[in-house]
Amino acid sequence: MAEKVTIALDWTPNTNHAGFFAAKALGLYAKKGLDVAMLSVTDPVYRASYTEGGGAPDAEYNTPCGLVAQGRAHFALNSPEGVINWNTRPAGDPKPPLKAVAAVCQKNTSAIACRPEIKSPKDLDGKRYASYAARFEGRIVQKMIQKAGGKGDFEEVVSPMLGLWNTVLCPKSQEGATDATWIFTCWEGVEAQMKQAELSLFALEDFGIPYGYAPCLVAHPELLDANPDLIRSFLEASAEGWEWAAANPAEAAKLLVEGAKAECGDASLQPDMVALSMEKLAPALLDQRGRWGTMELSRWEQYLDWLSNEGLLTTYVNSRKPSAAAATLDELRQGRAGEQIPRAQVSAAQLFWSEWR
Repeated sequence: MAEKVTIALDWTPNTNHAGFFAAKALGLYAKKGLDVAMLSVTDPVYRASYTEGGGAPDAEYNTPCGLVAQGRAHFALNSPEGVINWNTRPAGDPKPPLKAVAAVCQKNTSAIACRPEIKSPKDLDGKRYASYAARFEGRIVQKMIQKAGGKGDFEEVVSPMLGLWNTVLCPKSQEGATDATWIFTCWEGVEAQMKQAELSLFALEDFGIPYGYAPCLVAHPELLDANPDLIRSFLEASAEGWEWAAANPAEAAKLLVEGAKAECGDASLQPDMVALSMEKLAPALLDQRGRWGTMELSRWEQYLDWLSNEGLLTTYVNSRKPSAAAATLDELRQGRAGEQIPRAQVSAAQLFWSEWR
């Protein structure tokens, strides 16, 4: 009997997931004895998590990584700073230190997307930034603004995750409109291009900010210890699917459109947009040896070094209810972020698992 495996996708199906859909459609998971399911935001398990700004008070609030932490999914996608967040929780916090197991992209395809009148990150001073409400996010954006010559004073607006992007694309006069948010240029950026929506895009690296692997696939440390063979089998099949997708972006786009509808009940993907997105994404997927998923210790080290040197590697986590170990997003940006975590206490090698390559 095939072993069931669940991937908790971030957001709705998009090209950052294309290799997983390709691996399933091509029978690569089945060859490994795996029955892989893609869990999208349409699943009831998410309930209000993506449709309410931070979750309705009486709703179960779940994120993809939260499902992995609860043992309700085997894998999820996350940002590199998200991985660091899971591995630097306050003392006594019961949340597990989720580990990165594969890099979806080797090159950073994310950027801060702004309304066209914003010509430099420094122009974001006094503006509204649509936030995912993550622990390090607002402070990273603040550092970009400061490195561009601004003060770093802006409003960090927490909106429903599935609506963040629309708050930047909508008319400035519309209620809830914002001026910027963090996007994947090969997905939301392509959507904006097809809508002929003008944007200013700012990559972190252009302002001296190194970035880790984004997105990366994460797993529970207990699963890594208890069933490393399952992890290896899944990653080997996924790598084959992603490497095929990189070489065949047009065909991979078609499999994503078909798979999103069959797997997640999502018939909203536009084939022409997905095809253009895959064409732009393909060059970022593989390392110099043509392999998918690989991670280098030096890149994690560099990112941690930057967070530490800039004073962002601190103990407090984000919360709507400030406490002795938590602060609001505004407080984090204003410096109420707890004690500096000594760089030596955070091992880059402990952030990721690379025993399958």
